[in-house]
Amino acid sequence: MPVIVLFYEKNGLSLQDIFILKSIYSIVAVAFEIPSGYLADTWGKKNCLILGSILFFGGYLTYSFTETFLTFVFAEVLLSIGQTFVNGADSALLYNTVANYKKNELYLHYEGKLTMIGNFSEAIAGVLGGLLAFYSLRLPFYAQAVIAFSGIPAALALTEYGGKTAQTNALSEVVRIIKYSLFTNKQLAYNIVFSGIIGAATLTMAWFVQPVLIQLETPVSYFGIIWTVLNLAVGISAFYSEKIENYFGETKMNMLILLFISGGYILLAFNLMSYSLLVILLLFYLVRGFATPILKGYINQLTLSEMRTTVLSIRNFIIRLLFAFISPIAGWISDYYSIKTALLFIAFCIVIPGISIYFLNRKRHK
Repeated sequence: MPVIVLFYEKNGLSLQDIFILKSIYSIVAVAFEIPSGYLADTWGKKNCLILGSILFFGGYLTYSFTETFLTFVFAEVLLSIGQTFVNGADSALLYNTVANYKKNELYLHYEGKLTMIGNFSEAIAGVLGGLLAFYSLRLPFYAQAVIAFSGIPAALALTEYGGKTAQTNALSEVVRIIKYSLFTNKQLAYNIVFSGIIGAATLTMAWFVQPVLIQLETPVSYFGIIWTVLNLAVGISAFYSEKIENYFGETKMNMLILLFISGGYILLAFNLMSYSLLVILLLFYLVRGFATPILKGYINQLTLSEMRTTVLSIRNFIIRLLFAFISPIAGWISDYYSIKTALLFIAFCIVIPGISIYFLNRKRHK
């Protein structure tokens, strides 16, 4: 991430080309998210993790040895489909594993650890990737391809628990699960949509960090350091997600997450020319760290094993769909008006549906 724009520019891509690539990634992800989740429930979560790892490897291998826009499109398609096969299947397999040993309460503990390890790894990779890029912008991709390949034997070594859903009519079954998740089971529906809203908000912020730092006229040499610190913050807070959730409980936890995530955008909008925005970003990323495993945990608790991956894929589908809607509009507002206006627009897009879902869910609890 810290060097990928430089890599694109060196290979002749404009900023418009870069955003087209990311749009293609999101469109493919939206198209494959729910079908891949259903496939994981019927064909097997382990099988989907293996296939996803192979596609990841293929995507980074393509990036490593090509240099044209069209081949980069092919790489993005492979990476996007690979991501959809991993999304949901990993968390579902983890939950089924702890449930097999009747240790359901440990799910959040392990999900938090995974988030922590992932973000610590990302922080370290950012530093190492920057050092490799100093010698060649291709080197980080070679290293990434090796890392991606290591996922294949790791996935092969897994044991799947929880079984598979008997295959019937795939389309009608997916429709049934969507209706059950978003309409029949109201409590599950509120949790999925709320988690989707928060997930889209944190994903959008990831793409606004660099424009915000540019607005502050932050020296380029500090970008990697700030990016690393933010990822470490996510990892640390994710590690303590279980204790944080136990302390606040579901109702207070959801409100705290909504206030800090939406409030983060508002505070950033009014502090763009102050170094206090670095503190705001740090707080935002700390909340992001524990929000992801906690909100996934709430969904898993309400979901049947035979449809767990499909349900988690519906959550990821909502995240990608909201991101695909919000980000281009926010980008246009930023270009033609200001970053401040764009940040306030995003906050509005989070607060209105977020508060509505929060109170509907709270009313159902009473």
